[in-house]
Amino acid sequence: MALRQIRVFGDDILRKKAKPVGNINAGTYALLDDMLETLRSKNGVGLAAPQVGVLRRIAIVEHEDKLYEMINPTIIKSEGKQRHSEACLSVPGKQGDIDRPYYVKVEAYDRNGNVFTVEGKDFLSSVLCHELDHLDGVLYTDRASNVREDTGNERKE
Repeated sequence: MALRQIRVFGDDILRKKAKPVGNINAGTYALLDDMLETLRSKNGVGLAAPQVGVLRRIAIVEHEDKLYEMINPTIIKSEGKQRHSEACLSVPGKQGDIDRPYYVKVEAYDRNGNVFTVEGKDFLSSVLCHELDHLDGVLYTDRASNVREDTGNERKE
């Protein structure tokens, strides 16, 4: 495992659409492991492959001691609406208010190639949406209002 450099606002890769993963292989496992180590080193809650310079549809979320490794994730259902403050490892020093679905259901592949779903409400829903946005080249600041200096109270997605 290795720490990866987190790409920050202004890096063109963050604005590109990630490509689907074809074959899950040793490179995929290494990327997932590196992303987790990088995420934990930054005390984050979610990280998408483009944030570490890899244009593949891979994202991880670690929430309430549960790790979700998602390959080719897709939101298959969303409901409701919530507004809260969000921050991001790729937009250091900022936070903003954003509307997200209150509930989402995501379908993805795990590192073994098995299809699974994850359902998230409230904060987990927001994190899942945030990370999947990264896979499409969208930053939370594109959707947020009142972007301001980060008070340090938000976990970075």
